[in-house]
Amino acid sequence: MSFVSHVECTVCGHRHDPKRLLTVCERCGQMLAARYDLGRVEAAVTKDALRRRPPGMYRFRELTPLDEREEPVTLGEGSTPLLALPRLAAHLGMRRLWAKDEGQNPTGSFKARGLGMAITRSRTLGARGFVLPSAGNAGGAAAVYAARCGLPCAVIVPRGTPAAAIAEALIAGAHVFTIEGSIATAGKVVGKVAPQLGWFDLSTLKEPYRLEGKKTIGLELAAELGWRMPDVLLYPTGGGTGLVGIPKAYEELRAMGWISGALPRFFAVQAEGCAPVVKAFADGAENTAAWENPTTHAAGLRVPSPFAGRQMLRVLRDTRGGAVAVSETAIQDAQRLVARVEGIWTAPESAALVAALTVLRDRGDVTRDAEVMLVFTGIGFKYDPPPLAPPIDLAGSDEEILAQVRRAVGA
Repeated sequence: MSFVSHVECTVCGHRHDPKRLLTVCERCGQMLAARYDLGRVEAAVTKDALRRRPPGMYRFRELTPLDEREEPVTLGEGSTPLLALPRLAAHLGMRRLWAKDEGQNPTGSFKARGLGMAITRSRTLGARGFVLPSAGNAGGAAAVYAARCGLPCAVIVPRGTPAAAIAEALIAGAHVFTIEGSIATAGKVVGKVAPQLGWFDLSTLKEPYRLEGKKTIGLELAAELGWRMPDVLLYPTGGGTGLVGIPKAYEELRAMGWISGALPRFFAVQAEGCAPVVKAFADGAENTAAWENPTTHAAGLRVPSPFAGRQMLRVLRDTRGGAVAVSETAIQDAQRLVARVEGIWTAPESAALVAALTVLRDRGDVTRDAEVMLVFTGIGFKYDPPPLAPPIDLAGSDEEILAQVRRAVGA
């Protein structure tokens, strides 16, 4: 038995049968979300029982869509470290600063959670193969989990997608195609190709279960902070699955009485060259509009037409949060700063959060006393590094080499 009661449209409320292979709402074409019998969940599991379970995102099994005996397609995703950032906090003049380091997932990014869950559930419900557009990490993760369960996968990415992400998909046996344009261009091709192939379309939030995988970030954060929530949460926003999923987790835990109080103030962070959520928020719009000519080296932020724009804006406004865009230079500077003061080489999407926190602090949107959570969505090794000074080439006698080293380190 599953603890899912039904799958519901997030706009019109129409209920769908969770035993069917679902994409978007059959009535209005909007995003679907799984709903749970939370009374049964509360009766079936306790906080103490959770603590005794093995690590990984499936320790929260009752709040996932899995059937009773359904075996997940897994590589051990989840249970990523929650890292205190005291040196970065001191540098920024903040008191309490945390990072949830999703780069330590099996595929090097938070995409492992969502794609692992989506592929698990759609395989159970009859999917014979998968096809999806990707800006990078999603395609690699989908390919890996498809390989793990022995099903074919096709990935369509924009030209200029990070080479490591393409390599990850190729080495896992996926059919990888590149196309001129953005992930929105790739998505249009997927929409036509998937039904022709008879494979399942895994596009962001166009099926209900990637959201349930990303939701586990919120479940873990609640448990790691002793069943409470931070004051502020910053999220790098492309497709925005986690920006919708983390508050969903908090709402479910709050309905069960496991946490209490107001949700964190959520802030969406985007790049100046592709900021549809930031613009819609500033304009007071109900939904995002397509961003023309998206440009940013942070591939995960290069999403001009997020499918869940309406849902993301609702989260930002309901939690009294906001949205901020940062420059390419600010992202690169922040990437070097985080590595220098905390030893974390995080992805540019994640570094954008640090650049944004500086902006939010300076304009008074986030106070210095606030407890702030940063969701570091991926590892920096999968991207070209920011501009760096070259290493120093040592040469000469032992005395000359020693002198060069001493000069360089200031000794």
